[in-house]
Formats: sequence, structure tokens, C-alpha cells
Amino acid sequence: MMLARARTITGPDHILTGKHMAKYACDWTGGYASAPLAVARPADTQQVAALVRLAHDTGTAVVPVGGNTGLSGATQNDGALMISLERLNTIRDLNPASRSVIAGAGVILADLHDATEPAGLKFPLTFGARGSAMIGGTLATNAGGSNVLRYGNMRALCLGLEIVTPTGEIMDLMSNLHKDNSGYDLRDLFIGSEGTLGIITAAVLKLVPAPGAYATAMVAVPDLKDALALLNQLQQATGGAVEAFEFMPRAYMQRLSELRPDLKLPLGTGYDVNILVEVGATAPRDTTPQDDGSVPITSYLEDILGEMLEAETVIDAAVARSGAQRAVMWEIREAAAEVAFSRTPLVNSDVAVPLDQVAVFLDMAHARLAQLDAEADTMTVSHLGDGNLHFTIYPGRDDAALKSAMVEIVEDVVSELRGSFSAEHGIGRSKLNSMKRRKDPVALAMMRSIKAALDPKSIMNPGKTIPDQSDAT
Repeated sequence: MMLARARTITGPDHILTGKHMAKYACDWTGGYASAPLAVARPADTQQVAALVRLAHDTGTAVVPVGGNTGLSGATQNDGALMISLERLNTIRDLNPASRSVIAGAGVILADLHDATEPAGLKFPLTFGARGSAMIGGTLATNAGGSNVLRYGNMRALCLGLEIVTPTGEIMDLMSNLHKDNSGYDLRDLFIGSEGTLGIITAAVLKLVPAPGAYATAMVAVPDLKDALALLNQLQQATGGAVEAFEFMPRAYMQRLSELRPDLKLPLGTGYDVNILVEVGATAPRDTTPQDDGSVPITSYLEDILGEMLEAETVIDAAVARSGAQRAVMWEIREAAAEVAFSRTPLVNSDVAVPLDQVAVFLDMAHARLAQLDAEADTMTVSHLGDGNLHFTIYPGRDDAALKSAMVEIVEDVVSELRGSFSAEHGIGRSKLNSMKRRKDPVALAMMRSIKAALDPKSIMNPGKTIPDQSDAT
């Protein structure tokens, strides 16, 4: 009966069951498979609202899904109505004057990049899955990516939201304002809530001037302390124009060279600390090619790196001379998920620590892991400019208790350094135990209160983000 009513809302072709749900029922990692009741593919916000009202009336769990590119199991469900936002893929308005865009939740991130480019603007969020990740999902997880250093994460890039509440009402927070002090900031409450409080169906997003030129380089430095000095010097020299500052250690480069022999690594695999740095320039004085064909911002980066080479705070460097060379450098970094998941068993973590504590975290974590499992290996890539590490552990044996102990070691180190056990991938199912152990109990109680107030039937993505009270330790 419930599905029959759902078909009247979306049309029969857009309620999927059985084998037609396969691509929705398993996430990118392959680690979180489930058996939904059905997958609904609504055409617009009104249909989303009607489906949620039906689910509320029947007590049916609802799980929203976008590109399903997450790593934390946030869309895993059994017996729930999965609501795919993929058909809400319209860019409703592009406003160059206000540097904003209104996009449906199903707009693919790369398509938004392409749509804003002709106006000389860009939506600056970017990461490896941009060709499949959707705007609704990036908001639901408060996604970060490679350019957080300059532009912030999704919470910083969003002006307004359209939301379907757990009772099926449509809440219009589609403000184009940079200042609105009229009560609680409900927009920020829903960003990062992973579909547990409602379904984001559209957003007003900030745009920035597209750089007229990029200066991109792979740089090897003696240690992470020197890397931080390089970042601070570049930020000062460029007026904060560093867009990305990505750390890849020797182990990452070696594994990448094995998996992708087609990629030419500019600095090879011989350095312990490799940094991908990119500076974006918009001023004509920095972007206009000179008579010899050189671009000022690239020449400036070369000069800075040359000085640091002489001072031996930089060991080696390769500056991209073309768009093709820049693309290769970024392909090296964006192969991180492929590299991390190329081995099993693994323990995947996504943590944040203060910028000057990244090296301390790695030293402490490696020492404690070696005491627990002498055969354990690790792989790290890091958004070094914002202190976010993707720290993957490869245990010496596939043992659930050992993996859990490794997770707690990472949590311990992060806690001692006043960091976070979750930086940008969200909580989903994978970090519920971490939430129980590490989240401030007063904060957890308040989160439960908010969830109960907004979603008293607990139909919105149940079992995710907020650990059950009965399971709390």
C-alpha cells in the first residue's frame, strides 16, 4: 500500500525495487551494502515533500541519497525508503552581480563548475569525486576538499537552503543575504546533519572570481616543520592566495607509482615530504603573460621556491609549465582514494589537528600502533593547510578487535592534541562508536534533544550520526 501511494506521487517509473535498486544500495567503498524498501526518484521539491509526508504518516524510515560517494556508511539502510535527489539537478539561477547561484540538490559538483565558468566565476569546492558527488550530499556532510584553506568548507560557501522537514513541510531559507541575524541559524544546523533532520533540496551558494592563472608546483621539503614554514611564507607573499597545500609522503608516492605507472611523478618517489601547492591569481598584473610567455604568478612562485632551495628549506621542486602538467599534479593527489583502498584489510580515518601538530600526530600514532601491531603499515595524505589528515592503517591481520583498538589509538592521539576524529567525511555509521566515546556528553545530549524535537518519529536517516542513548558508553 505504501509503495502504491508513492507511485502516485512520482509516477510508476520512478519507484525502483528489486534489482533496479542495485546502484543505490551499495556505496562507493563497497563496504556498506543494504536492502532498501524501495528507491524513489522525485522530480522536484514538492514530490520530495509528498514522499516524506507519506513516510511520516506510515512510520517509514527515509534515507536521502545523492551521488553515494561517501565513505562513512551514511546511506546504508535496510527496509527504508531511499529518496534519490538526482532528478533535482537544475541550476535555477546564476547571478554574476551578487556572485551567487541557486542549485538543486541533485546538481553534480563538476556540472556546477562548468556552468559558472562562462561568467568568469567558480564554485570553489573541489575534490576527487566531483564528477559524481551532488550538491545535496556535499551540504549534508559539510564537505571540505582541497580548497578549504582559501575558501572554507560547504558551511562557509552556503547562503541559503530549501529543506523538507521530517513532517513533509517545505522550509524556505533561500536567502541571498550575507547578514541575517533573525534568530537561530537553522541553515548551519542542517548543513552537516547527514539527512538526520530533514532533506536539503536546493541551496543558494557563494561564487568567487575564477583565477585568471594558477601557479602549481610539487615541492619536496626536509620535514613537515619546513612545510608549514613554506605555507606561511607563501600566504604572506601572495596575500592569502594559496588555494591548496597537500601533503603526500614517500609511502604514498611509492604505492601510487606501482598502481599508476602511466603517471609521471615530477619528483619521483625519493622524498619523505612531498607537497602539492597551488596559488590562484585574479589580478591582471599577476595573470597577464609577459612578452617571453611567462606568467607573473608562476614566475613569482618560482622565485620564492628558488630562494628556499638556496636556504635548503626546500630540497626539490617542479613548477607546472602548462595546463597538462598541472592536471598531472592534481591527478597524483586525487588518486588518494584509489591508493588508500588498494590494500586490505584497512582502517580508514579522517582526522583534524592543529596545523603545527600534524607531525606530532603522525609520530605519536605510528609509535603507538607499532606497539600494538608490529606488522601494521600506514598511508597518509593530508590537506596540510587546514590540518586534515586522511590516515589509513593496514593491520597485520584481519581482526575486528585489532581494528577497533587501532581506531581508539587514533582517537586517543587526536584527543590529546585537541583535534577531531571527524574532519570532513561525516559520521554516518562508521564513526558512531567514536561519537559515543569522544563527543562531549552535554553536546551529545543536546543533539539528541534537537533530533527528538524535529523528528519525533525518528524516520530521517535513523541510526546515523547520533548514537542511540541506550548504546552510549
